[in-house]
Amino acid sequence: MKPAPYGPFPFSTIKRRSKYSLPGGARVALWVVTNIEFFALDKPMPGESNERPKGSDPTPMVRHWAQRDYGNRVGVYRLMDTLTKHGIRSTVALNSVMCDQHPEVVDDCVKLGWEMMGHCRTNTERLTEVPPEQERGVIRESLDRIARHTGKRPVGWLGAGLQETWNTLDHLADEGCLYVADWVNDDQPYLMDVGGKPLVSIPYSYELNDTSAIVRSKYTPGEFERMIRDQFDVLYEEGAESGRVMAICLHPYITGQPHRVRALQRALEHIDGHAGVWKATGEEIARHYLGTLGK
Repeated sequence: MKPAPYGPFPFSTIKRRSKYSLPGGARVALWVVTNIEFFALDKPMPGESNERPKGSDPTPMVRHWAQRDYGNRVGVYRLMDTLTKHGIRSTVALNSVMCDQHPEVVDDCVKLGWEMMGHCRTNTERLTEVPPEQERGVIRESLDRIARHTGKRPVGWLGAGLQETWNTLDHLADEGCLYVADWVNDDQPYLMDVGGKPLVSIPYSYELNDTSAIVRSKYTPGEFERMIRDQFDVLYEEGAESGRVMAICLHPYITGQPHRVRALQRALEHIDGHAGVWKATGEEIARHYLGTLGK
């Protein structure tokens, strides 16, 4: 897309649009995204507040790296057990290098029926830091590597750090993606116009996100639980008028810790106490939305 003061979609207030209907008359589409990421021990790590690493930073950064490695060794399996108990098939924001470095983790996600969503090659790579002529190749390589390992090419994309360039949406559409999750500006899906090719924006969350809440804002697990409950209660009430999407965004090295996972369990128990909740993957939400257009 060309640089412009607004995005490649019309401005639309939530009170001035057609009713968004969910399957079975549900009020809320619950979308749980598990970020499964790889960080190399011999590369500098991002800072606690997501500061970009510098090439001059010394390695190994053992503490930073080992925290995240815990998520892939242990924490992700707590999330698998918890989400499975609550009937949730997560969408995985997957660094494609995981297919080479830790394929067993990817295999275990696939066995659970979880959806794979493209999430760059590693989480130290940002599309905004890639030479422009290489960006589409990075996206294609990420999607193709996941496809070779899992047998299914991802149809969704979340940029590492939710970063895009002016060309990212065009590349995603050209590579056959159905949806993108970087644009956290709504509670409902909407359609982007990317050179005449449909690309759905599904609302990921920078707020209901354990990195933002717990690591950066220093909220306690109990406060994160309250955030999930309050978010759900408001969207559930509003969803009686027009459906809402609620994303819960998790990182195994954070919420997969023993002292935090119970807070997630309690929040999900609260949600389970309500009828009219559609537990869906990103692909399911995008395909359903496309099917409602023009109706």
